[in-house]
Amino acid sequence: MEENKCMLCPRSCKADRANGQKGYCGADKNIKIARASLHMWEEPCISGTNGSGTVFFSGCPLKCIYCQNKKIADGSKGRVLTTGGLSRLFLLMQSKGASNINLVTPTHFAPQIAQAIEQAKKDGLTLPIVYNTSGYEKTETLKYLDGLVDIYLPDLKYKSAELSSKYSNAPDYFETATAAVSEMVRQTGKPVFDDSGLMRKGTIVRHLVLPSHTKDSKDIISYLYNTYKNDIYVSIMSQYTPLANSLQFPNLSRRVTKREYDKVVDYAISLGVENAFIQEGKAAEESFIPDFDDGGFLDELQELYF
Repeated sequence: MEENKCMLCPRSCKADRANGQKGYCGADKNIKIARASLHMWEEPCISGTNGSGTVFFSGCPLKCIYCQNKKIADGSKGRVLTTGGLSRLFLLMQSKGASNINLVTPTHFAPQIAQAIEQAKKDGLTLPIVYNTSGYEKTETLKYLDGLVDIYLPDLKYKSAELSSKYSNAPDYFETATAAVSEMVRQTGKPVFDDSGLMRKGTIVRHLVLPSHTKDSKDIISYLYNTYKNDIYVSIMSQYTPLANSLQFPNLSRRVTKREYDKVVDYAISLGVENAFIQEGKAAEESFIPDFDDGGFLDELQELYF
C-alpha cells in the first residue's frame, strides 16, 4: 500500500483499507479467513495422500462471473485473524500432517501473509508454501513473496480480451497474468519433487476450459508451451459448473462436453506438452466446491490460542 491507498492488485482501486474502507476485493485491512482445512482436490503433487493445508481467504480482486467460490469472493464471509494468528494457523496445519500450506485467493493480503510466513518459519514451519491465485497479479506485489513462496499455482484463464472483459471485468487480464506467471517462474525455477512425488518447488499453471470457448483454450495452451516448454506444469481443468450468476450468458449455461475437453487435451499433446495434469470422470460436480459454512481448523485454532 502507498500512503494508505491500496495498489496491491491490478485494479489499483486506491481504497483506504488501513482506515476501514473496503477495496474492489471486498477487504479492508483485516485478514479474513473463510475456511482452513486439509484439501484433497488439488493436483496430486499438491494434495498428496494427507491433503493440502488450504487457507481460503475472503474477498477476491478478480470476481469471475462463474466463480465456484462466490460465497466468499465478496469478502463478507469469514473470521478475522491477526498476522500472528495466521502464523499459528500454518503451524497447526503442519501438526495435522498437511502436505503444504496452500494460500487460496491471497493477493489482497500479500504483505500480511509475508509477515506470517516469516514468523511461522522462525517458529518451525518447514512445509512448502503454495500461492494459489487467479493469475491477476501485479509483479510488484509478487516480489513481496520472493523467497517465501515455493510453489505458484496461478490460473491463466483467457487469451481473449473480449472474454476477460465479459466474464471477469478485466480487459487487461492476459497481459497482466502472463507478466505475473513470468515472475512466478523466475522465482521458483524448474519443478522439483520429493521422493513421494510431492512438489517442493515450481509453477503449475491452471486453465479452466469454458463451454464453447475451446479456441481460447488452445491459444492459452499454445502460449504456455511456446513460452515455457516443459519447465512448468499445465493443469487443464474440466470442472466448470454453471452457477446462478453465469446463467445470464448462454454460453456458460451448460457444462463442458467431453468432446470439447478432449479437443483441448489432444491439442496440448499434439504440441508436445508432457508436464500436464488432466481431469477425468466427475470433476464437474458441485461437490468439489468447499463447504464454506464449516470453518475447518479455525475452531481448533481459537480453542488453542484465543
